[in-house]
Amino acid sequence: MYEEQISAYFDDPARQRELVDAVCRLVSIRSVAESPLPGKPFGEGPAMALEEALALCGEMGFVTGNCDGYVGTADLNGLPTQLHILGHLDVVGEGKGWDSDPYAPVEKDGLLIGRGVADDKGPMVAALFAMKAVRDLDIPLRYNVRAILGTDEESGSSDIAYYFARNPYAPYTFSPDADFPVINIEKGHYHPDFGMKWAHSNALPRVTAMTGGFRTNVVPPEAQAALAGLTAGDVEPLLAAVSAETGAAFTVKEREGGVTVLAMGRNAHASTPDEGCNAITALLALLSRLPLADCGSTRALGALHALFPHGDNAGRALGIAQSDELSGALTLNFAILSLDETGFTGKFDVRYPICADENNCKKVCEASFARHGIAVAGDGEMAPGPHHTSADSPFVRTLLDCYIKYTGDTDAKPLAIGGGTYVHDIPGGVAFGCQMPGFDPKMHGANERIPVADLVTSCKIFAQAIAELCG
Repeated sequence: MYEEQISAYFDDPARQRELVDAVCRLVSIRSVAESPLPGKPFGEGPAMALEEALALCGEMGFVTGNCDGYVGTADLNGLPTQLHILGHLDVVGEGKGWDSDPYAPVEKDGLLIGRGVADDKGPMVAALFAMKAVRDLDIPLRYNVRAILGTDEESGSSDIAYYFARNPYAPYTFSPDADFPVINIEKGHYHPDFGMKWAHSNALPRVTAMTGGFRTNVVPPEAQAALAGLTAGDVEPLLAAVSAETGAAFTVKEREGGVTVLAMGRNAHASTPDEGCNAITALLALLSRLPLADCGSTRALGALHALFPHGDNAGRALGIAQSDELSGALTLNFAILSLDETGFTGKFDVRYPICADENNCKKVCEASFARHGIAVAGDGEMAPGPHHTSADSPFVRTLLDCYIKYTGDTDAKPLAIGGGTYVHDIPGGVAFGCQMPGFDPKMHGANERIPVADLVTSCKIFAQAIAELCG
């Protein structure tokens, strides 16, 4: 029902032009989080984007609101609210490597290119156009749809926490800030700080320092160790074999009294560690083969190598590997390590499935650490568990059906992911679009992009969802 009207509405070239122009209007604002200002909790850029987005919503005829600069709202009508559509206007920094100005969006070969076209200004504008289509087509509704325009998704989602501390949840919430068909399961997070201390030693040869990693949710692409009492000739004969075994590249440089060894791996998101090459664990594999003296740093590095062998991205050595049919397998990324002459601190990132809990994950991990003299800082709590909205719920089934109507993808099924989306802490929420299967939007990278045709299809899907959930 309504498919013909909705398709005809968005197949109009003039309306597609309006859609693209509206996206470009928001993308042209550099809405990267900055220091807070009065009435602008995330700085000038996000506040400017929120002001412009609310102006756009007003022009579309929606009733708008501003929640203290944290989020904006746009209501389709004055009926009781049944559906929240939650997106964000803040973006990550532009970085390097762009072929064009990231804040002067361009169309090329059917793609719209610019920072935020896919994450998440483009998808949010698609949702707004879907709301407008439902009204323009006089599709009868019994309930209201409220668009919630956030400004802090990229830096912790404190905007949404602020809003929902003051406003109720809707019966249904989806966020067009991820993938189609629909994401109904997001794994839980566990990332404790751990470490070890020992007495200073002058034994030779030994590792005097090691560092690697920079963010918990990134597979570390580089790691470096300083060794005393060894020469390049002692280390280089091992490099080829360890490189072939791990996939990492190593370089050795002579320095006074020893050498520095650099390991180069490949970064990836912590939720998909198999897509990267962990430089920390690769370097540990190399160090484990060197004739190091029996001292504190050697014992610590040996323990870390035993607990985090290269390629073990499932936590098998820690004893926490597990999986379930709904949410898949636990993943582990040894993310950060800093070691000096008297101790080390480290951090890993685990994305755990529905079947995991404190008994079979946290306590097992801590027991494995304790056997090697490693302690967890603080209580090392597991973050709130996986987010799960049943695939059999009427909400998820409706969204999936709407997706299938306009894509013909009859094999589509709900997805479980290791990452977290904007709805992770919202009861019953799911992520729904706008990234189509198989397309790489280069999100957070240079030349972020989205096919205009996919934005148009998303508009149709969202309009259909509004009609079916609120009609």
